[in-house]
Amino acid sequence: MKYVLDSSVAFKLLVIESDSDKAKRLIADYRNGVHELIAPDVLPIEVGHALTRAERMGRVSTADGFSLWSSLMVDCPQLFASLPLMPRAYSISSSARLGIYDCLYVALSEQEGCEIVTDDARLAALFPKQVVLLSTL
Repeated sequence: MKYVLDSSVAFKLLVIESDSDKAKRLIADYRNGVHELIAPDVLPIEVGHALTRAERMGRVSTADGFSLWSSLMVDCPQLFASLPLMPRAYSISSSARLGIYDCLYVALSEQEGCEIVTDDARLAALFPKQVVLLSTL
């Protein structure tokens, strides 16, 4: 199955949180060819932002933050350019009153005809036919 990997799930691969085990299983399945994972090219940036924020909160050591980010890049899904997705993402953002970054994932999901795997319950509520919550996998 092909999925758009949301940054909330990618972060759970690196920092232990609820459902981190499910995120790790998803990546293991990706490595074994069970799933195809894709993402907009903002994924590494969003995860980097989340990691540096986790550093400031004391959840991740400064010494480990970049190493964790680098480990994600080893198994990084295929990245799609954000700029071509922007017209649709902007339209979705305006109508759904949702942040543009989230809408890039939705636009990619539409373009590629697949679901998004996320930990974001609000995104799942807004787009129930396109979004799968990690907790349900």
